[in-house]
Amino acid sequence: MSKEDYMNTSVQEPPLDYSFRSIHVIQDLTSEEPRTGLRPLRHSKSGKSLTQSLWLNNNVLNDLKDFSHVVSLLLEHPENLAWIDLSFNDLSSIDPVLTTFFNLSVLYLHGNSIQRLGEVNKLAVLPRLRSLTLHGNPIEEEKGYRQYVLCTLPRITTFDFSGVTKADRTTAEVWKRMNIKPKKFRIKQNAL
Repeated sequence: MSKEDYMNTSVQEPPLDYSFRSIHVIQDLTSEEPRTGLRPLRHSKSGKSLTQSLWLNNNVLNDLKDFSHVVSLLLEHPENLAWIDLSFNDLSSIDPVLTTFFNLSVLYLHGNSIQRLGEVNKLAVLPRLRSLTLHGNPIEEEKGYRQYVLCTLPRITTFDFSGVTKADRTTAEVWKRMNIKPKKFRIKQNAL
């Protein structure tokens, strides 16, 4: 990796855009042409994209098998990936592979089939995650959905395209105290 390539990797670069491509499996990205935007994508000497944004929205993905491998074939610096759009697919869970991209700051997962609110816990390890969408998933119907996400991911500043306010944080903390009991208490209560 040349210093020049590293310095040229930027969020300002247009995204590598595979939206609306009827992609069923991640491996299809290697044979599919990305959409072209107003500005051309820049590439390294090896032919890989220098962007930090990958858009896979509005496809028919139901898993992220081989995601890391395929991303490493497409991007010169996959470790710098900052924005992943997986909205409007058919993902039923949050794949742990997403937690390996420590520079991820924007993650769109709205309009999928995520069933369990606990899936959000996986994202707590992402130190730079600031913007997350999950609306349009079955988990949105669970009681305390917004509060649970804000308690689990206290560093996010935008959730479901709405800014997170001080009042949201206070409400989430009160909700947490009322609904998430310490494990010790839970064990004692179950023993009775």
